[in-house]
Amino acid sequence: MKAAIMVPGIDGGHWDIRDVQRPVLTAGHVLVRVHASSLNRAEFRRLRAMRLRPGQPAPEARTGGGDAAGEVVETGAGVTGIKPGDRVMGRCAGGFAEFALLDAREVMPAPEGLSWEEAACVPVVFVVVHDALFASGQLRGGETLLVTAAPSGVGVAALLLGKFLGAKVIGTSRSPEKLERLEAYGRDAGVVTGSEGFGEAISRVIGDQGVDMVVDNIGGDVLVPCVNALAVGGRLVTIGRMSGVTKGELDVDRLAERRLHLYGVSNRLRSPAQRAESAKRFLSDLLPALTDGRIQPVIDRSFPLDEIAAAGAYLEADTHVGKVIVRT
Repeated sequence: MKAAIMVPGIDGGHWDIRDVQRPVLTAGHVLVRVHASSLNRAEFRRLRAMRLRPGQPAPEARTGGGDAAGEVVETGAGVTGIKPGDRVMGRCAGGFAEFALLDAREVMPAPEGLSWEEAACVPVVFVVVHDALFASGQLRGGETLLVTAAPSGVGVAALLLGKFLGAKVIGTSRSPEKLERLEAYGRDAGVVTGSEGFGEAISRVIGDQGVDMVVDNIGGDVLVPCVNALAVGGRLVTIGRMSGVTKGELDVDRLAERRLHLYGVSNRLRSPAQRAESAKRFLSDLLPALTDGRIQPVIDRSFPLDEIAAAGAYLEADTHVGKVIVRT
């Protein structure tokens, strides 16, 4: 099968499209013929980190891709409720390939109304945003949600799910053009940042009342203004670190006095059983809306597998709104 392999190099990793053996089916897993997989920034951080260093073991080459949407080819021992031919989507290791293994516990049905590209948007981004808004932050209708870096894949998913819950959604971006594009997806207000301080920019829009919840996709360098933007009882959920800054200063007096709640949302260190529970909650809350079209993933552009390096460059150029997809 054809696959995009992450290969270490002197200046960091690079992509190599190779013919490799298809994954060997194991108990509790399903083999899927992949039709699409989504690009996630964490994948490219790992790629850049695959640097050859003198005196240190070389990082192991591996197939990229953290999710997949496609058709089940074969099921392993102990798998029930899934059969060959089923349309599915799910997290995996090695989605940038023609075939991938998925843990059966994390496999989700892909609604007929979703294209393969749209289905590939769901397993990582939409599930983690569901965790942020539904499970952790418990966003409610009528509340106000501030989403930083709103045009990003996670940002657009937060906008869509926030509007689904009936919240007022304010988005930030350095690009007024991208914020304008988000108006079609329900954005209520936009904050153009970059020409002045981040805190000053958002304060003019949110006013003295503050917001009920912040989903931050930027990082530690906006922790202070995000915390300051919260109303009494507000919740801050940090998902992305697009700026690369992982530390910020926290005013614990403000945290206590305003009864704030801070959440970190990531699946990286969760067990397969915990990820499976998240998938079940997601399906219960949102599969009907994905099926009938009330929620529809936003795709900026898709690339064939052979052009994955160009897809990565396009993502990192930061001109997109929504998800960038690789077709296999």
